[in-house]
Amino acid sequence: MQTVIAFIVIFGALVFFHELGHLIFAKRAGILCREFAIGFGPKVFSYKKNDTVYTIRLLPLGGFVRMAGEDPEMIELKAGHRVGLILDEDETVRKIVLNNKDRYPNIRVIEVEEADLEHQLFIRGYEDGEDEIIKTFTISRDAVLVENQTETLIAPWDRQFGSKSLGKRTMAIFAGPLFNFILAFVIFLLVGLLQGVPTNDPVLGTLTDDGAAKEAGLLQGDVVLSIEGSEVSTWEDLVSVIKKNPGNELLVTIDRNGTEMQIPVTPKPQEFETEDGVVEEGLIGVHAPVEKSPLRVVTNGFKQTYEWTVLIITSVGKLITGQFSIDALSGPVGIYQSTGMVAESGIYYLMRWAAILSINLGIMNLLPIPALDGGRLMFFAVEAVRGKPIDRQKEGMVHFIGFALLMVLMLVVTWNDIQRFFL
Repeated sequence: MQTVIAFIVIFGALVFFHELGHLIFAKRAGILCREFAIGFGPKVFSYKKNDTVYTIRLLPLGGFVRMAGEDPEMIELKAGHRVGLILDEDETVRKIVLNNKDRYPNIRVIEVEEADLEHQLFIRGYEDGEDEIIKTFTISRDAVLVENQTETLIAPWDRQFGSKSLGKRTMAIFAGPLFNFILAFVIFLLVGLLQGVPTNDPVLGTLTDDGAAKEAGLLQGDVVLSIEGSEVSTWEDLVSVIKKNPGNELLVTIDRNGTEMQIPVTPKPQEFETEDGVVEEGLIGVHAPVEKSPLRVVTNGFKQTYEWTVLIITSVGKLITGQFSIDALSGPVGIYQSTGMVAESGIYYLMRWAAILSINLGIMNLLPIPALDGGRLMFFAVEAVRGKPIDRQKEGMVHFIGFALLMVLMLVVTWNDIQRFFL
């Protein structure tokens, strides 16, 4: 249950912030956002505020922001359609009822001759009982289409995604991955504020109860001056000597509150599995010293975000060039298993894991693969070069094929995870 909760919270947070980036910058650009969804499939929870419906859906495998003009959700009113109009006192259309018109009193039914719901905002046709008289009605900018008693707000052209400048469209798409990097930085920042940031000073941090350091009488805050007569000036120097001497007694010279002392310590042997086989290293059960100065915490947040970004990008590059096989990839099953193992190590490890996953999600979405944010940005780059957008039907077909290939890849990766963990 702990693993399930941790996975849902972490994955939900990553998706939430990713989609929040899209939502904020799309709304800043004046784009109508019809839905902000976490998950896919049937709706579990729904709440409408202003023009946007906020939903949680059954399958926690991602999310989306449905922007006007980006999907074929609007119904085109063609000549011959019979619709009902609900007008205000100024004879302006507020609702266009497509079916079940008998449910609405005082509705005015017309046979459509022509309609424009995007640019000129009008509807023209023959009203029932007046076959020879064509009437034209102005449509309100916030009018709704009603089908099966469900209302859908119309989207005038200036509120559609495609009407915005290339820069605004680019930011609306790029903001999703950007918010994943911001989330990672914030998490690293919180960990630093709560736990502290490791320093490289040769000072003993917290000691484990069963470690050789505590058994020998060392205390948190002791400053290590030398080991076996060799000067120790950094935490790395201390760790290096300890690792190289499993089972060997070492004479450690420390400064404790201004008093120099010598204490013998025997690092406990510990075996580790590496690519070169099993190696034995010494451990004394001491954590690195930490500090919580705001400047150090902020600097460490940027550093951690940058270093993990570089590491993940390097790994992706090796995968593309064939240095890593596809078997090295993990899907939802693998992430679930890893989350469970990390959760057992404590909340701070789990927070760092969430930050790493957030960076991973941001990078993966920026890859120039159709159906991902990076694929959309790639088309925008082509548009910037050629001076006009690519035909929407052609772009849509490319994204469809890309999405299908991604689903195949997801199935392969998931099957690999199942074999790795369960078979």
